[in-house]
Amino acid sequence: MKNINELTTDTLRFLSIEAIQKANSGHPGLPLGAAPTTCTLWSKHLKHNPKNPNWENRDRFILSAGHGSALLYSMLHVFGYDLSIEDLKNFRQIDSKTAGHPEYKHTVGVEVTTGPLGQGIANAVGMAIAEKHLGAKFNKDGYDIVDHNTYVLCGDGCLMEGISGEASSLAGTLGLGKLILLYDSNKITIEGSTDIAFREDVKKRYKAYNWEVITVDDGNDIEEINKAITEAKSNLNQPTLIEIKTEIGFGSPKVGTAGAHGSPLNLEDIQLTKDKLGWESKESFHVPNEVKSHVEKLLIEQNKEEQKWNELMESYKKNHKETYDELVKWYANEPCKTMLDSDEFWNFKETLATRIASEKVLNRICSFVPNLIGGSADLAPSTKSEMAGKEYFSKEDSRGSNIHFGIREHAMGAISNGIALHGGLRTYNAGFFVFADYMKPAMRLSALMDLPVINILTHDSIGVGEDGPTHQPVEQLTMLRSMPNYTVVRPCDSTETVASWYLALTRKSPTGIVLSRQNLTSLKETSKEAIKGGYVLKDCNGTPDLILIASGSEVELIYNVATKLNDEGIKTRVVSMLSMEVYEEQDEQYKESVLPKSVINRVAVEAGATLPWYKYVGLSGKVIGIDTFGASAPANELFKKFEITEENIIEVSRKIIKNNKK
Repeated sequence: MKNINELTTDTLRFLSIEAIQKANSGHPGLPLGAAPTTCTLWSKHLKHNPKNPNWENRDRFILSAGHGSALLYSMLHVFGYDLSIEDLKNFRQIDSKTAGHPEYKHTVGVEVTTGPLGQGIANAVGMAIAEKHLGAKFNKDGYDIVDHNTYVLCGDGCLMEGISGEASSLAGTLGLGKLILLYDSNKITIEGSTDIAFREDVKKRYKAYNWEVITVDDGNDIEEINKAITEAKSNLNQPTLIEIKTEIGFGSPKVGTAGAHGSPLNLEDIQLTKDKLGWESKESFHVPNEVKSHVEKLLIEQNKEEQKWNELMESYKKNHKETYDELVKWYANEPCKTMLDSDEFWNFKETLATRIASEKVLNRICSFVPNLIGGSADLAPSTKSEMAGKEYFSKEDSRGSNIHFGIREHAMGAISNGIALHGGLRTYNAGFFVFADYMKPAMRLSALMDLPVINILTHDSIGVGEDGPTHQPVEQLTMLRSMPNYTVVRPCDSTETVASWYLALTRKSPTGIVLSRQNLTSLKETSKEAIKGGYVLKDCNGTPDLILIASGSEVELIYNVATKLNDEGIKTRVVSMLSMEVYEEQDEQYKESVLPKSVINRVAVEAGATLPWYKYVGLSGKVIGIDTFGASAPANELFKKFEITEENIIEVSRKIIKNNKK
C-alpha cells in the first residue's frame, strides 16, 4: 500500500508521461526520475500560494532543465494552479498553456522561461541576489518581510554548460545562502552515458565554488530528500547543491537509457510502467481523490504562510510607514516621469564619448531610481557603468547597488534576467559591445520574457582602434536589431544619450544602449525628438534632393557632409536614426515626414554591417559601412581605411544623384 507521498509522486509521473504520449512529443525521462524530488519540495518546503501566484514573498522554483516541462505542468495542476487537465492534454499544441518548454507570462506559476540549459541556474542566482539585496534594505528587527528561498532543478546537461559554472562561482563568492540547487543526477544525456563527455566530480567542483554539498543516494527516498532540503535551508552562509541520484525513466522499460530522454514511451510501455509501479487506475490523466484531499490540506497550511506575512506587513506598515511606502514604490517599478521630463534631465550638451555621457546620465538617474542595481563584467572603468557613491553588493554588504559580475558575460546577462524576474528592482549590465556575442542567449531570453533589462554596450565600432578586429563590433548591431522585442539605441552625442536612457527606462522590454569609445561632438540640433527613434536633425529648404541617414558616431560625418552639399546647391536632409525599432513604431504620417517616399536619393552611413539599412535606402540608394572585419590601428586611420569619411560620402552621394537622373 502506497503512502500519500508516494501516491502523489506517481500521480505526477503518470500525468506527465500521458501528456507527452498524447502530444507524441516530449521528454518522459526526467519526470519519471525527478518526480519524488519536486513532489517533496512542493509538499514539504515550497512557500507559495496558487491563488496568489505573484505573492512577493513566495519561494521561487525554477526548472532549469526546461525539457522536463511536463513535470512542471503536472505539479502546477495538482497543486492548485490555474492549469486544467485539458491544458495537460493539450501539451505542446498550438496556443496551449503548456508549451514544449516553460514560458514566463504564458503559463501561471512559471517563474522563468527555460530550455537553453544552464540559464535557469544563472536566473536563480539573480533571484537570490535580489532577495538578499531587498532583505538588507527593507527587513527590520522582527520584520523579515523579504525572506524566501530560490530552488532550482537541474540536470547533468545544465552543469555541462559553461554558464552554470560562471553563475555558480559568483553565487559561492557572494554567499547566497537561500539558493538551493537540486541536481537530478541520472548520468544520462541524449547521446548516452555522461561518461562519454562528463567525468568530473561535480561535488568537488561545487565545494571549490564555496557551496555546501549534500548527497541523496536514492532519488526515490522521499525522507532523505526532505532531510537534505531541510539541512540546506539551515545554511544561510552558502548556497547548497543537493546531488540526488536518480534513474532516468524510472519504472519504465527504458529506465537508465538515453532512449528515455526525449521520446514518448508509447502506450504499451506506459502500461508496463504503471504495472511496475503498482498504479491501479485504468483511467488516463487520473488524479486520485486521496491526492486531491492531501494537496488541499497542504494548500490550507501554505495559505497560512501568506496570511501570517500579510499580518506582518500590516504591522510593518504601521511601525515603519516611510520604509513601507518606499517598498511599495520599488515593487511598482514605475519610471520617475517627473525626472524624465525635467529640464535638468535633458539639459546636456557636452562633447564626450557617449560612454562617458552615459555615465553622467546614469548617475543622474540613480538618485531618482533608488532601486536601480547593476554592474559590469569586470569593465566598469571602461564601460563607465558604476553608480558613484553606491557600495558594491558582496557577501559582507548586501545593500550595495553596484555588482561585480566578474568576467562572466553570459552569466551576467542571465543573472540580470533573474533580478528583473524577481521584482522590486530595475537592473542593468555593461560590457564591450563585441562581447554581446557571449551574452546573446540571455539577451534573447530577456526579449522573449519581455523583461526591461538594460544592456550598456560600449566600444561600439572600429572606433575601438588599436585593440583590433577581435574587439571591433561589425555584425553585432545587425544581430541585435534582428531580435524580436529588443530595442537597440545608438546615440550620436550627449543629448541622444539622454534620449537613449529615457527610452530604456520607459520601455517594457530589453534595451541595448550602444556607446562610443571616442569623443563625439555635441550637435546643437539634437533634442528630445530623438525618443521617436529617427528624426530630421538638419534640414534643407524645400524638398530634399538627397537624404543622409546615420546612427552614432557617423551622424557627425553626414551632418558635416550635408553642410558642404547644401553649399553646392544639393538640398540635403540629415536624419539621425537613434533606434530603428522605435522609429518603426511611429505612425506612417510621421515616418513619411522624415523619409518621404518621393526622395529616392538616399545614403546610409554606419560603421557596421550594411544589411539593416537597405530597408531605408531602397534599391536606388547606397549604404556605406563595413562588411569585413576591422583592423588594428588608431581609430582615425581605420575610418579612412574603410572609407567612412566625408570625402567618400560626398562622392557616393553625387554618383547616386547622377545615376538616378538617368
